[in-house]
Amino acid sequence: MPNVFGSPHKGTEPRHEQVVFCQDEASGLRAIIAIYSTALGPSLGGTRFYPYGSEEEALTDVLNLSRGMAYKNAMAGLDLGGGKAVIIGDPAKDKSEALLRAYGRFVQSLNGRYYTACDVGTYSEDMDVVARECRFVTGRTVAHGGAGDSSILTAYGVFQGMRAAAETMWGTPSLRGKRVGVEGVGKVGHRLVEHLREDGADVVICDVSEAAVERVQALHPEVDVVADKDEMVRTELDVYAPCALGGSLNDDTVPVLSAKVVCGAANNQLAHSGIEKRLADRDVLYAPDYVVNSGGVIQVADEIEGFNFDRAKARATGIYDTTRKIFALAADEGVPPAVAADRLAERRMSEIGRLRGILL
Repeated sequence: MPNVFGSPHKGTEPRHEQVVFCQDEASGLRAIIAIYSTALGPSLGGTRFYPYGSEEEALTDVLNLSRGMAYKNAMAGLDLGGGKAVIIGDPAKDKSEALLRAYGRFVQSLNGRYYTACDVGTYSEDMDVVARECRFVTGRTVAHGGAGDSSILTAYGVFQGMRAAAETMWGTPSLRGKRVGVEGVGKVGHRLVEHLREDGADVVICDVSEAAVERVQALHPEVDVVADKDEMVRTELDVYAPCALGGSLNDDTVPVLSAKVVCGAANNQLAHSGIEKRLADRDVLYAPDYVVNSGGVIQVADEIEGFNFDRAKARATGIYDTTRKIFALAADEGVPPAVAADRLAERRMSEIGRLRGILL
């Protein structure tokens, strides 16, 4: 098992505040909740339901994802810290009312230190079930007073980040005439395709699900399809948009990548530290994933205040300006955009988190 107290995933940075292992044998629940930071407020992050090959794999994922949520929430301007949860299992086979409600009891036991929401393998309807045992749930259905599907503003925010990247790279905030490869056309990816086609981009897609590909082709028969992500990165592209699981940018894919811009919805796109420099050395402009995909967390976080779609969309529109700011800082300081984004996020966590030391 990874050395939790040693924060094995990121050198000497601050450690996670709390990691909770949750088990309910009767329902089959096996879950891990990781709270990286509450410097800015209660931690917020989705629940991923996934058939991990081992507990170690699940733990490593939740540690990385919760750290990413802290940085994402900071850069989104939210007064929320970073947390994440994973449920080990196949959602198609193992998900049940009893399991979700048992999970809700564990989230409730944290008494507001962690707010949960949807992620891979979980949906708004699942959050309604979790909420029957827990007050600290966002991303619920509209029928139950929630924001509904968070992929709506996730895709919108990624598109705003892509516009900022296009302006930095080509001088205009439009993807018209550019060839954009979208890897993964599930909850977020298929909505991103809609924005891209409306903007006049040429789109090529791939997905492990034939049904997902067919759904996009039914609406946009002009979209090109490649077999898999390996073929995608080798295809002639202007923009590469990873919208599936993390780690798409690695030692094998970066050398063969033809795109000049990388901007997508997937979390943890950089397989390891140092990939950001390899991208920069190849003059590939990387839009930090946790910045451009923060529209979803902006959407579900707005529920805590009382959901208003127009207010949430206005905040998600700001991803365009935030991404431009990161590119400008990266150019000024001579560092990759991923490093510039981390510096801005850490600065906000430090400056605003410090205020909690003022006793009231």
